[in-house]
Amino acid sequence: MLASIIQLYKNAYSGLSRHSWYLALVLLVNRSGTMVIPFMTIYCTQKLHFSIAQAGVIMSMFGVGSLVGAFMGGRITDKIGFYDVQLGALLSGGVLFLILSFQENFWWICVLSFTLSACNDAFRPANSTAVAHYSNANNRTRSYSLNRLAVNLGWACGGALGGFLASINYHLLFWVDGFTNIFSALLLLKLMPRAEAVKSLAQKVKSKLPAASAFKDGIYLWFSLLTVLFAVCFFQLFTMQPVFYKTQWHFSERFIGWLMSLNGLLIIAIEMVLVHRLDGRKHPLLFITLGVLITGIGFTLTNLLPVGVATAYLIVFFVTLGEIMSMPFMNTFWLSRSNSENTGQYAGIYSMSWSAAQILAPTLGSQLIAYNGYALLWWVLGGICLLSATGYFILYTLNFKSRLRASTPVTA
Repeated sequence: MLASIIQLYKNAYSGLSRHSWYLALVLLVNRSGTMVIPFMTIYCTQKLHFSIAQAGVIMSMFGVGSLVGAFMGGRITDKIGFYDVQLGALLSGGVLFLILSFQENFWWICVLSFTLSACNDAFRPANSTAVAHYSNANNRTRSYSLNRLAVNLGWACGGALGGFLASINYHLLFWVDGFTNIFSALLLLKLMPRAEAVKSLAQKVKSKLPAASAFKDGIYLWFSLLTVLFAVCFFQLFTMQPVFYKTQWHFSERFIGWLMSLNGLLIIAIEMVLVHRLDGRKHPLLFITLGVLITGIGFTLTNLLPVGVATAYLIVFFVTLGEIMSMPFMNTFWLSRSNSENTGQYAGIYSMSWSAAQILAPTLGSQLIAYNGYALLWWVLGGICLLSATGYFILYTLNFKSRLRASTPVTA
């Protein structure tokens, strides 16, 4: 039994390219230093003595910068290549974190927060394009899952270290975040030299493909809109749900922190294996539809089950399972609609969907709670997930029909 489980995990992680592992390692180091943003509101209100409204404006600057960075990162990636964009984003982000640590003026912090977020999040579409380049049809979904594993493991390490450093000096958060960005850039240079990356790209792109605009791909734009709806729901797990657990169910901060970290631990434990077993068996949109439905069920369980620790665990399990079933295959789908000349643009729009949701999620959640309490929020999230899942399934039928028509021979 144990031997078969070990073999299952071995198969899930085998067959990935060396460069996919390098990219995941760079991402792990980078995300292990991600600790400023989770503590930024506390830093602004407790240390700089800004009002909660001012802190909200600063956090909004991070969100808007993320949206701009994802768009520009995708555009620039298609023009100059994924390597230089990743390197530039990591280095500029690192320097800007260090500069931000010295600022105390509200307006300068707003400007730097926007600029920092724009530079930092230009990395995401470039990194997604790099993963696509160094993978193939057989291991592409698992390559993206490996990146997600690195992100979640990094967040777990960064969150724990960030709390410790914040108890000593908040400025340490900025310095660690900045230097891990710079170290990630140096690691990228060491493991994947620029000349090697440029040569690899030139060899893979043998002929120019039409650089069709992703903004003219109707199915993809609908897919992106549905992704925003889903992501707005998913982000409630980290925005409104912790507040709900504290104020309504009276859980301790320590237990709430454990519930949040459980999301990442479940992803680390089962995502690669599950994706390995499912990848290629059905169309990605079908897995996405199922995953979004499971996520919606997870949120509605908050209203349907009795208050208790077991219910909290079950909610996290359902939402995480929905995440695992949907997000890796979202990457597979958007990549299937791109070519080597516009991958960055498609990746940029996908990143923008998540950035937009990150801005909208706390606004929607807080307004629904203010209007009629938490119960309304959980019902609405279930309804939005159902709407989003229905939309994904409709896209699947449209995609299937268009391919069927394309493959049907024309007869006289």
